[in-house]
Amino acid sequence: MDYKLSVRGAPQFYQCRNGILQELESLIIQRKKYRALVIHGKKSFEAARAYLPKFNAVLMEKWEYNGECSLEEIRKISRFYKQGYFDIIIGIGGGKVLDLAKAVSHEVKGPTVLIPTLASTCAAWTPLSVIYSKEGKFLYYEVYPQSTDIVLVEPEVILSSPVKYLKAGIADTLAKWYEADVMIRNLNVPPVPLLVAHHSARLCKDLLLEKGIKSLEDMKNRKLTSNFVSVIETNMILGGMVGGFGDEYGRVSGAHAIHNALTEFPCTHHLLHGEKVAYGILVQLAIEEQWTEIERLLPFYEKLSLPKSFKEIGLTNEIDIKQLATYAMNNHSLKLVDENINEDRVINALTNIESIVRIKTNPIIIK
Repeated sequence: MDYKLSVRGAPQFYQCRNGILQELESLIIQRKKYRALVIHGKKSFEAARAYLPKFNAVLMEKWEYNGECSLEEIRKISRFYKQGYFDIIIGIGGGKVLDLAKAVSHEVKGPTVLIPTLASTCAAWTPLSVIYSKEGKFLYYEVYPQSTDIVLVEPEVILSSPVKYLKAGIADTLAKWYEADVMIRNLNVPPVPLLVAHHSARLCKDLLLEKGIKSLEDMKNRKLTSNFVSVIETNMILGGMVGGFGDEYGRVSGAHAIHNALTEFPCTHHLLHGEKVAYGILVQLAIEEQWTEIERLLPFYEKLSLPKSFKEIGLTNEIDIKQLATYAMNNHSLKLVDENINEDRVINALTNIESIVRIKTNPIIIK
């Protein structure tokens, strides 16, 4: 069967090790580039500054982004890039900064170096950007025709980042299994790239459930351990490989449909991407009636303080719940869970989760 997959499995160059950022200038010069525009967040640049080399041969100019990967910001930075005759983009920051760097790179047809300062998403690895409105509402995903040129990870930078971002990254990456599995598991003869995607997704779940809590404890104690590095690379590499090899079968389905719907509510904007996705996993599993799996995940959620109820995501009444179901139905990716899904089934899934959550106890929470 012809699945028409477009495989973009990995960046052209990737390294994760202490001191790798000191090689940034030489890696740029190897590619005969000499004018770099650095897109960054205020906190992210400060986090990376001490690890960056002194630039001698490469001119570096900075652009602090405005907080969203929006069409307006993409166009503004693209114009500046062209006017300044830059020839390479460096993105330093979390998921939205890296998505913005990729979007500008696509617009100006220039190469990109991505330096993640958080391990909260697979944005450093995957060749796509999530586009939001200026107000932070999800608009759409843009998948690019080629992968990023260079990805450099300095583990010490991520070790020093707030723990909540790694928690969110664990949740976002955990969703890779549930979202890819529901699309791939019933295919009769999946091609090899989909087998790679499916295996990578399962490995995401297995590694995170095994090592996630310990990695957060190590991070809290500022210990750079193999557990910690394994988890941040799971979030970035394995998470990115699911979509990179699986294409439309490995990107998003139910959990992210709920995330996208939640962005319509201003009361949820304080939640991180992965936190909203975490709730989306539970909703997707409830739609599939996988009650045992929900009960298996809830203790893990409680230890990581991930949202699992209406109150924890900021919804307060039946009108909110109905509106969330309506917004979710506007996302085509929800149909990938079940093409016969309807608004009533989403509402039932939401209320069933509440019933299950009420009977659970509260174990020790990592703060």
